[in-house]
Amino acid sequence: MTADTSPAIEVNGLRKVYGDKAAVDGLTLTVERGCFFGFLGPNGAGKTTTIRMLMGLAPPTAGAIRILGRRMPEEQLEIKKRIGLVPDESLLFDHLTGPEYVEFAGRMYGLGRDLARRRAAELMELFELDTAGRKLIADYSKGMRKRVAMAAALIHRPELFLLDEPFEGVDAVGARLMKDILLEQVAQGATIFLTSHVLEVVERLCDRVAIIDQGRLVVEGAMEELRSGEETLEDLFVRVVGGPARSTEALDWLR
Repeated sequence: MTADTSPAIEVNGLRKVYGDKAAVDGLTLTVERGCFFGFLGPNGAGKTTTIRMLMGLAPPTAGAIRILGRRMPEEQLEIKKRIGLVPDESLLFDHLTGPEYVEFAGRMYGLGRDLARRRAAELMELFELDTAGRKLIADYSKGMRKRVAMAAALIHRPELFLLDEPFEGVDAVGARLMKDILLEQVAQGATIFLTSHVLEVVERLCDRVAIIDQGRLVVEGAMEELRSGEETLEDLFVRVVGGPARSTEALDWLR
């Protein structure tokens, strides 16, 4: 990994407005290199919109973004060469096979044909997708699609991973494999920016977390500093963004 010491991600006053609603509203955040960073929030909080702006797919209404020391969108082509992406919606080419798609991703990242083909084959075996044979991605399960997206994100050994719900639909064995690979990448100096609704996974993997609600940052810090006593990450999450307490007492037929 690079010896550059600039933060992996810096956003200042980031804002994205759709119509009369701010999906992201004045977000300021720094993610240091080598960090496994969890980016959390309830549905509609602005997590995916933030990642889309970090990717350069959604121009911000206001604010500044620097990724790996470079400005987005001014230097987005150079930035995109150095990041790996697993989006919430697997934007894959359904009429390619898994190996063809991963090889294609490698070529798009500038790898030579032979190297891209060899790495694609190795990654398909690593993610236990080599038995899919000539099956088209259109026929893959959701979990298989997530794994092939992860393989494509890894093929060029990026410095920064942007992962939006990467474990959704993945079985326990596949998820464990993906977690181990990601932890190894962090140990080698990569940075991971992860969103997930599975808070137990975030609690086990991430060393820092940020929680946003209604597009605004409400909590950010080291995992161990944020929790108090025996409090879990779920307890913290509910405490800072949870609505009024509800119970089945209001529904007699559930008691």
